[in-house]
Amino acid sequence: MISTIGSWVLERIARAGYATRMFLRVVLEGLALLRRPGLVVKQILFVGNYSLVIIAVSGLFVGFVLGLQGYYTLNRYGSEQALGLLVALSLVRELGPVVTALLFAGRAGTSLTAEIGLMKAGEQLTALEMMAVDPLKTVIAPRMWAGIISMPLLAAIFSAVGVLGGYVVGVLMIGVDSGAFWSQMQSGVEVWADVGNGVIKSIVFGFAVTFIALFQGYEAKPTPEGVSRATTRTVVYASLAVLGLDFLLTALMFS
Repeated sequence: MISTIGSWVLERIARAGYATRMFLRVVLEGLALLRRPGLVVKQILFVGNYSLVIIAVSGLFVGFVLGLQGYYTLNRYGSEQALGLLVALSLVRELGPVVTALLFAGRAGTSLTAEIGLMKAGEQLTALEMMAVDPLKTVIAPRMWAGIISMPLLAAIFSAVGVLGGYVVGVLMIGVDSGAFWSQMQSGVEVWADVGNGVIKSIVFGFAVTFIALFQGYEAKPTPEGVSRATTRTVVYASLAVLGLDFLLTALMFS
């Protein structure tokens, strides 16, 4: 039993070290991509543009729910005029980055894992190595930086559409004063303390989710079962990483 536990621990330590080295290499290879921006732009279209619809629709319905729940809660204390502030702070601080990262992991993360895993199963990565082409530089790094760039943009779209959803429910349907809705939001939301922290969160989540997806695909067993399990691990690990990092970042930013 001791031998089994020890070998398991050593294997996990070695895997963590390998993942760290791979992460540093991929980040450093991003500097070389400045000479070939077309690779990154193509992947931004794949991971970002194709996730836009689900992000926008989800943000709209989250805004609807925030508008309803926020109004019923604030109405107890006669503060329904602060509905805009409640919706905006909830979105830009927490729900925008977190929900966007979770949706990104389920939509783009699984696609990246399956794509890289199938390329490995089809020996395309091995063929690149035989032609003296580094897969990390031409395949992994462009997708990594595309995910990092796309995440803050998608989170901003999610928050903006969510605010519009809260406006539709709070102002157009329930009847909250429109001027109070926007003025409370404008006076209460700070650019650096609130919006800036949300942007930092989304960038960190972009690093975590995209790297987990690419690493799971790159290390997947070259079989259909191995690719399917790697895709499942991507969703599980990325979701847990997003929630854990959100707690740590919130504790650091708002302590």
